[in-house]
Amino acid sequence: MFIAIQIVFWLCVFLIFWANIGYGLSLKVLSRIFKKRQLKKDYEHLPTVTVMVVAHNEEKVIGQKLENLLELDYPREKLRLLVSSDNSTDATNSIVEEFIKAHPDTDLTLYCVKERKGKTNAQNEAQRTVTTEFLVMTDANAMLDKNCVKELMAAFASQDVSYVSGRLAYVNSGDAATASSESGYWSSDLKLREIESRIQTITAGNGAIYACRNSEYIYLDPIRCHDGNMPMHYAIHGKKALYNKDAVAFEKAGEVDKDEYKRKVRMSRGIIRAILPDIRILNVFRCKWYSYFYFGHRTCRYMLWLNHLLAYVLNACLVLNPIYLVLFVCQNLFYFCAILQLIFKTKNKYLRLVFYYCMTVVAQWNGVYNILTGKAKPFWEKAETTR
Repeated sequence: MFIAIQIVFWLCVFLIFWANIGYGLSLKVLSRIFKKRQLKKDYEHLPTVTVMVVAHNEEKVIGQKLENLLELDYPREKLRLLVSSDNSTDATNSIVEEFIKAHPDTDLTLYCVKERKGKTNAQNEAQRTVTTEFLVMTDANAMLDKNCVKELMAAFASQDVSYVSGRLAYVNSGDAATASSESGYWSSDLKLREIESRIQTITAGNGAIYACRNSEYIYLDPIRCHDGNMPMHYAIHGKKALYNKDAVAFEKAGEVDKDEYKRKVRMSRGIIRAILPDIRILNVFRCKWYSYFYFGHRTCRYMLWLNHLLAYVLNACLVLNPIYLVLFVCQNLFYFCAILQLIFKTKNKYLRLVFYYCMTVVAQWNGVYNILTGKAKPFWEKAETTR
């Protein structure tokens, strides 16, 4: 029994290490092996495109968003704009309608979802009206670089590319500690995605800006999200989901811990199923590198909530051994540092890093609780500090 407890404990420690450090290091090694592989682009690829914006009560930013879309550097005759309003009850719809009247030469359509079921459902409903070759998804508060759509389309250089994700850049990374922490984490994650994309395919996209072939759009249950599930679907079917860092969208990160915590809880609404969403992922002969990427980049991260709990409880069972006693003390000091930061809100970057990490794990636990109690919902209230 003692040996079994030790084995499980060290397995948990390894999975925590692999999620946070090991996988990233392994990709750096792989990037040197595959250094000759680069993202192929074809700037002459200018197909018809629909840019879809899903909005729920976005009166604060929807006007600015539409103005931003007018500045896109893409042939006007090949560009269609579509706003899918997810049962908005504020002035969002009227702002869009007035914008349509004021810009009669712009191919802009408002689609109104009658029952609010979240972003995925709003995308599903509105997509049925799309007739263009490609579909670009973007959030109401994400402002696009003028070359964004052109960059996304250029990355569809071959027929085996079904999905392309752009790069989300935070414009307020230095304004608040919370925004700085999220921006730092996001930057490191994007580096991993870039390597995955060069080797074969990414494991997840980015809800602020991504594109797919309209003919290969997939309809999902409203509780699931396209940016997390599309890359997996395409990988299983022998297709690629790529990352193009030059297709840029700009957005504000949450500036207070409460907003960022809520966002992470919302992102964890399907965390249990996401550990192994489809058994076909395990088929390395079909999915190739994607199987490895998903385990390191997704499965290990989605299990942090469980592995940290098991590592703590099992460590407590082993404290009679001096080595495990030291490890248990270290665990407690780690969590104590997070509590200190929560209470005193210091500017110490190391305490801040520990707190941010622990907040992420606790948010996962909150997400698991919501799933088990039936409280997980396909929609959420937006963070005001991101608008």
